[in-house]
Amino acid sequence: MTDYFKHETAIVESKSIGRGTRVWAFTHILSGAQIGSDCNICDHVFIEKDVIIGDRVTVKSGVQLWDGLRVESDVFIGPNATFTNDVFPRSKQTFELMGIHLEKGASIGANATILPGVRIGRNSMVGAGAVVTKNVPSNTLVTGNPARIVRELKD
Repeated sequence: MTDYFKHETAIVESKSIGRGTRVWAFTHILSGAQIGSDCNICDHVFIEKDVIIGDRVTVKSGVQLWDGLRVESDVFIGPNATFTNDVFPRSKQTFELMGIHLEKGASIGANATILPGVRIGRNSMVGAGAVVTKNVPSNTLVTGNPARIVRELKD
């Protein structure tokens, strides 16, 4: 008996899934991943082993969370958001991983792309389709390619 919901087609290899979390269809969570309480992990999500997710996080469909990603509590990740962790990707060669950090309350819009080593600040928002190449300060909205600050957000 688990303290979380797992759809019958989901593959959950991790033993660290918080109470009240829902894992939906065709999702795969590798052993070692840590997911907090009351999260919603939607259909067709892949989560690697060195990923840590806080409480009350929503990960919408079509998202892959790669090693080194840190997601604090109350974060929203929109559908098909893309996170990268390899600075210089090459097939079948040594790679250099850099993690991404999403601070508490951040929101990532649909189809946004976040490059390696980036920190998304507390309560900030990344607009749909934005390409984030550098850190996003807390309480700001960024959009575009490359993403630029559009305005400050209120606490």
